[in-house]
Amino acid sequence: MEDVLDVYTRPYDPRRPVVCLDETSVQLVAETRAPLPMAPGQPARFDYEYERNGVAAMFMITEPLQGWREVVVGDHRTAIEFAHVIKHLVDVHFAHVEQIVLVMDQLNVDTPGSLYEAFPPAEAKRLASKLEIHHTPKHGSWLNMAEAELSVLTRQCLDRRIPDFDALVDEVSAWGHERNVIQSDIGWRFTTDDARIKLKRLYPAMLP
Repeated sequence: MEDVLDVYTRPYDPRRPVVCLDETSVQLVAETRAPLPMAPGQPARFDYEYERNGVAAMFMITEPLQGWREVVVGDHRTAIEFAHVIKHLVDVHFAHVEQIVLVMDQLNVDTPGSLYEAFPPAEAKRLASKLEIHHTPKHGSWLNMAEAELSVLTRQCLDRRIPDFDALVDEVSAWGHERNVIQSDIGWRFTTDDARIKLKRLYPAMLP
């Protein structure tokens, strides 16, 4: 836990940007009947029946100190999908930095090993060498700022039925663009000192 919190206190370094990555799944749901629009004194009405159109994966990438984020939409939350997100991160957004300081959860696919499943060894090693990885502790995914950004996305963009993959891509892209234009940041205030006070029970007791 303190390892991640210490990363968040580092001053901004364009050569070694701090980036957070998190992922979630989204149920795609289509209407079976056209909703009735709002009318004077009458809210919009939606039929309770719906059609399931499968599940999509969303990978949230955010650089908190720059107020930047991107949502990559995929078919599945697999090692291969994760590896291609890392390649996108390294080669598209941060191709010219020395190293990416990457904060992410401890899911079984969130490891450099996924790169070797998706790419030849030389390419996997090239991508892995660009990463300085810091994992949040078990049951401590809330320390990942990308999870907070996913929560904002869910409230602001995914609080309605999204019918299909293309619609999801359009919705999250528009949301991310708007947030990036105004450079919305995350007001992170939790520090190592806070952890040692508020989470004292999690630290080992020192014998006298």
